[in-house]
Amino acid sequence: MKISINQVKKLREKTNISVGDCKKALEKADSDFDKAFEILKKKGAKMLEKKKERETKDGFVGVYQHQNGKIGALVKISCESDFVAKNEEFKNFCHEISMQVAAMNPKDINELILQPYIKDNSKLIKNLVEEMIAKVGENIRIDDFKRIEI
Repeated sequence: MKISINQVKKLREKTNISVGDCKKALEKADSDFDKAFEILKKKGAKMLEKKKERETKDGFVGVYQHQNGKIGALVKISCESDFVAKNEEFKNFCHEISMQVAAMNPKDINELILQPYIKDNSKLIKNLVEEMIAKVGENIRIDDFKRIEI
């Protein structure tokens, strides 16, 4: 069965996994989108498990101010290399997580990663971290945050 570009694109948008891997999963699943998604989900879980062991020695501090400077949040997010730390998409990710901290005021990192994402309640912050790991191919960890309010 022939795999269409639209099928690959749809699967890539849902998983953030490479076009090549999406195509292979669709081929393996005989073009069945749900089966291909499950294949990639299992592959992603294995990949995440391997990356969790890798050292994160670089990173970026995300900053967000809200309500005319009355609330501020800093978030320290680590990655493996300065290449990723300097990446605009990673910097934006750090900003999004700092916005989450400002809005939701979690008490610790464990509470933060289990919160629904303020821009998409169907995802947890944990899912955003996993998606970023899959996208950049490096281990990423939220190390610390601070929320300040006047």
